[in-house]
Amino acid sequence: MQPLEAGEPTAIGPYRLLGRLGAGGMGRVYLGRSTGGRTVAVKVVHPHFALDEEFRERFRREVEAARRVGGAWTAPVLDADPTAAVPWVATGYVAGPSLSDAVGERGTLRSLPDHSVRVLGAGLGEALAAVHALDLIHRDVKPSNVLLALDGPRLIDFGIARATDGTASLTSSGVSIGSPGYMAPEQILGQGVSGASDVFSLGAVLAYAATGTAPFTGDSSAALLYQVVHTEPEVPLPGGDLREVVLACLAKDPAARPAPEEVARRLAPGGAAELVAAGWLPGPLVEQVSRTAVRLLDLEPVAPPPASGPVEFSKPAVGAGVFGPPDPSYIPAPVQESAQGSAQGAAPAAAQSSEPATAGGPSAAPADAVPTPGRLSVSVTAATAQGDNGRGRKVSCTLALAVASAVAAVSLGGVFVFNMLPDRGADSGAGGGTDQSTRPPAATQSATPSQEPGGSGGSGEQLNEIPERYLGTWEGKAQALDGLLPAGTVKVTVQQAAVGKEIGSASMTDELGASTCTDVLILKSVSEKELVATGRAKNKGDARCTQNDHVVRLTPVGDDLQYASENPDGGDPRARLSKVG
Repeated sequence: MQPLEAGEPTAIGPYRLLGRLGAGGMGRVYLGRSTGGRTVAVKVVHPHFALDEEFRERFRREVEAARRVGGAWTAPVLDADPTAAVPWVATGYVAGPSLSDAVGERGTLRSLPDHSVRVLGAGLGEALAAVHALDLIHRDVKPSNVLLALDGPRLIDFGIARATDGTASLTSSGVSIGSPGYMAPEQILGQGVSGASDVFSLGAVLAYAATGTAPFTGDSSAALLYQVVHTEPEVPLPGGDLREVVLACLAKDPAARPAPEEVARRLAPGGAAELVAAGWLPGPLVEQVSRTAVRLLDLEPVAPPPASGPVEFSKPAVGAGVFGPPDPSYIPAPVQESAQGSAQGAAPAAAQSSEPATAGGPSAAPADAVPTPGRLSVSVTAATAQGDNGRGRKVSCTLALAVASAVAAVSLGGVFVFNMLPDRGADSGAGGGTDQSTRPPAATQSATPSQEPGGSGGSGEQLNEIPERYLGTWEGKAQALDGLLPAGTVKVTVQQAAVGKEIGSASMTDELGASTCTDVLILKSVSEKELVATGRAKNKGDARCTQNDHVVRLTPVGDDLQYASENPDGGDPRARLSKVG
């Protein structure tokens, strides 16, 4: 477990946080404690999932399914909030390492002894039998989802479990649920999954526990998946019933695999509990688990939770390749203008609540003021709105600014995010849209009306060459949707050229630093007061980038340039740019 970093939440829902347990593709996992003193593991999903209504529906169904699982060898789901600004789920905390951390090259042991493997297989077999009896499939049985506690093994992370009664439509096309090397052949081939698929994964987990290596290996995911489908597993175990059970589970034909309850019966005829009671973990692991349990008793929450507000994430999370907004001291000017109080006087809100946090204090800073340190959480309720393409863009969600920072789009806008956000032209319509009078104003927008690409633009006396004032490389943080959503970093280069010629480029990098989209700038007009260009997508064919031509305006503001892209597909991003070269 790692201590909480600056800017991470100190509470989620009713749980005060003690530290961070880890991170993965779905989000981060924290160690928490309830008001009654129970220790829990709280999983907070990746913020960009919060913008996806399809994910929210799938998450809600998965939580409902996981609540039904109550077997002896699983971690129970205790609480969840799929409707929170950032959805989360709390499960019972298991004081013990994962199998992947306990065994193998990075583990305490090279492999588990035969007796421990039998208990592990019997316990997981009983757990899967209970899961399958509820018409559920786990779909991701692997070493990191198996915990080793003194009172027996635990199968965790039912966050990707699916009810088998028709939820396939909620799974995004092209998304593979499972882990290479532990997925069943039929799962890899897209032939559908069943309880037998979990049994195949169980066999791979038992082979790993008994030998310290996976039964299938490969230099890449593709090679690994090929091995699972076409080659026989490597299980260097001596002959006996344990080896026979493992190989039976790893049969290519689902019909040839034993049922999980049969696996449990063959490995522990008297039941897993009987073997656990006699002691099942080897000495080094018992010592490791005991030390962890003792340290847990001494942990205290970092700070009392604030009264309410959405969960916030820190910049270190972005650098670590997981998730989180940019520098928490940065607040876009449009948001400062819309706040009822200054950010300096607002306490960071970390606890989850059904009511949005509010800020009070002195009047907001002027539009051209430099953003001041501090944090501000803003909630925006989005109603269903009909987009230009004839489909709803976003269905009823609450978006926290501190969360949205992490998921700003990768284009000069970004198709995959902004197509899910509310149509700003329908704000005053029915369905609970935000009233236009209460919306934050756009950042220092140009007074010149929007022009279609190719038309005339600019203001003031038109010049034949670009003034020195505009030339160079400029950079700054952008906001989209009239300042409601941080949209990454804009970098603009301007060089001398005639009207109709290329003068440079404008690129936008998403907040995670993972993707960049670039527009080529073609000069339309220029004056001392404004430069107008047509932005043409350079990343043709990249679905993450907008492809349409659009107007880009650069307006001098002091020593800076105000950037405005008239690109509704990208959320009409705006930024104040400082010269960097």
